[in-house]
Amino acid sequence: MKRALYIILFLVWYLISLLPLWILYGMSDFLYIIAYGLWGYRKKLVRKHLAECFPEKSEDERRKIEREYYHWFCDYIVETLKLLTISKDNIKRRIRFENTDRVKRSFDEGRNVALYLGHYCNWEWVSSIPLHFEDYQDKVFFGQIYHKLENEAMDQVFLKLRGRMGAVSIPMAETLRKVVDIRRQKKHWIIGFIADQVPMWNNIHLWLDFLHHDTPVFTGAERISRKFDSDVYYIDVRRERRGYYVARFVLMTEHAASQPEGELTRSYFSHLEKSIRRQPAFYLWTHNRWKRTHEEYNIRLDVETGRVDMGDLDEIKRRKGIE
Repeated sequence: MKRALYIILFLVWYLISLLPLWILYGMSDFLYIIAYGLWGYRKKLVRKHLAECFPEKSEDERRKIEREYYHWFCDYIVETLKLLTISKDNIKRRIRFENTDRVKRSFDEGRNVALYLGHYCNWEWVSSIPLHFEDYQDKVFFGQIYHKLENEAMDQVFLKLRGRMGAVSIPMAETLRKVVDIRRQKKHWIIGFIADQVPMWNNIHLWLDFLHHDTPVFTGAERISRKFDSDVYYIDVRRERRGYYVARFVLMTEHAASQPEGELTRSYFSHLEKSIRRQPAFYLWTHNRWKRTHEEYNIRLDVETGRVDMGDLDEIKRRKGIE
């Protein structure tokens, strides 16, 4: 049954992706009317995020960002569909990478490379990075860390499209083992970490100020980077126009092991916030990024240490207005 569902989903996705992008963008315009104008998909959440992240902007400015966001989000959907069949030459024209020579220098000096990026612009198209390092295909492993989707058929389709340009998807839980395996093969690696996702309660080890929010953050990318003393780059993406992006490799540090604990994660979120403020419409505002509060985190710590009974947790949250 699961296999049949995958085949059906893949065939439908494949046939749609064969359409030229100008037709897909027409579909995106129609989807915008449905998602924003009629459905209002997560509009309340988006408005809450924009108001809290950009209190200095007027209501009219935030509404403009909101509309641009939904236009771009619908474009992102059809662009991701297109990734299943888009040619290598076409994707190389549509997302250009700058400062690749600096990354090649890291390889030539015998170091691994960790890439930090966020849910910003079209992160799926960033998987085309191997196309820009053709001379290094035999000696460098190209990978990307991913979270397994709950729908197994959808997960398999995403794995297919994310690997079309030569990058290997690595489940987050298997990151360390995979990196060790690569080293045993006497290869260097370049691995991308989308590091702005919401950690589970037991994975929260650091809180940062990000877009006017006290924000829990993942530190796994930093731990891997420091353990293997990699060079660390931030991928600064900007949208030039519809269907065209530029991604620049920005060196955050050489020899990550020399950095104090937490510094790489702080630097990454600082870079990401600058990107978002430059073009705010292209961040994933429909994702509930700030659903975990520091206050509830502290309450849960009290439960773990026995200072608060587990049965009282919901009542304490209710009194404090924590959802």
